[in-house]
Amino acid sequence: MDNILKISKGKLSGNVKVSGAKNSALRLLAASILTEEQVELNNFPNGLLDVQVHLEMLKVLGKDFVVDQDNVYIKETKSGVTSLEWTERSIRNTLLILGALVTRFGEGRVPLPGGCKLGERKYDLHVMLLENLGAKVWEEEPGYLCAKVDSGRLYGNDIHLPMRSTGATENSIICATLAKGTTTLWNPHIRPEIMDLIDMLNKMGAKITVFGQKCIIIEGVERLFTVKHSVIPDNMEALTWAIGAVITNGEVEIENFPFEHLEIPMAYLRESGMKFYRGTNSLIVRGGEAYPIEISTGPYPGINSDMQPLFAVYGATSHGESKIIDLRFPGRYGYAEELSKMGMNYNVEGDLLVINGGTPLNGATVNALDLRAGIALLLAGLTAEGETVIENSWQIHRGYENLEVKLTQLGIKL
Repeated sequence: MDNILKISKGKLSGNVKVSGAKNSALRLLAASILTEEQVELNNFPNGLLDVQVHLEMLKVLGKDFVVDQDNVYIKETKSGVTSLEWTERSIRNTLLILGALVTRFGEGRVPLPGGCKLGERKYDLHVMLLENLGAKVWEEEPGYLCAKVDSGRLYGNDIHLPMRSTGATENSIICATLAKGTTTLWNPHIRPEIMDLIDMLNKMGAKITVFGQKCIIIEGVERLFTVKHSVIPDNMEALTWAIGAVITNGEVEIENFPFEHLEIPMAYLRESGMKFYRGTNSLIVRGGEAYPIEISTGPYPGINSDMQPLFAVYGATSHGESKIIDLRFPGRYGYAEELSKMGMNYNVEGDLLVINGGTPLNGATVNALDLRAGIALLLAGLTAEGETVIENSWQIHRGYENLEVKLTQLGIKL
């Protein structure tokens, strides 16, 4: 994977199709561990770096897979492998792999998670939920997390999440699906990717009922069966092309646009100058002018933390003062320093990011600190005078499938 991506000023214009959601696809791959039968996933983002890493992890665990365009077929060739021996780059999804191994086989051992550096993003909630369901959890050198159930099977229990955690909600569902008895998960984080996971598991024979943000009730079953499932569209990619169209004064028709998953972010953008029209299965963005924005991140259906770097670029290209506060991951503004190398004027006041927009951006050599920072730098580069060189651009490929192809389709010369 090339670690350098060079971007020059350009206008996004044309049609682009949104790929399957990265955050959903990874969860569904972890859930495939729960059955020995075939799992077929359609609208699947096989080109994503994180997806490719996860598929190779499944191979280590006795699975095999066949990729066919945007489909993947997963089958089990060896049963009972409970230790993920892995020395390559890790991803945070290893925590869900651990949950799947423990609920199906009674034990598991996985590398401690890697991925984006988001400050104090720990895995204590995952340890708590595993212990609530009857597992013993411990760390082993070099950098492994282990869990085991002495009785051989997790048992249902109440799980009270102290905060609305996406990962802990997903792992609770995965663990409880094959646990003995009924599990009630209180204070879950309900969002599209989690509903997609529940949809697939119920197709496989799970018994999961959702009562909004109040609770999820999971009745444990003995086994899960084969499934054919289509992945929901990636709302982060959809939002990226929409914002890119405005700040480059372009016109883009975004196919497979999940408007129902983005109603609140799109409402903010409409009030902040974006002009868009809804098609049958698409969104047409016809330019507009970026106005200053004021947002606070929060649980779905609000603006999530991953979205705020995109809003920061939107604010940087507008004339006036924009304010962003991330209450979930305070201080997740490392990308702002990279954007300042291109001329963005900002300061951090406590947990508040204040952007003085309207200053023309200029090309510079910048660093993609993580996936979302990387795509923000790419969008900024499309508005900047001169060439922008993005180092560690592999981070962007973790979440944007066929990126160069899609940029070329939209009229950007690379």
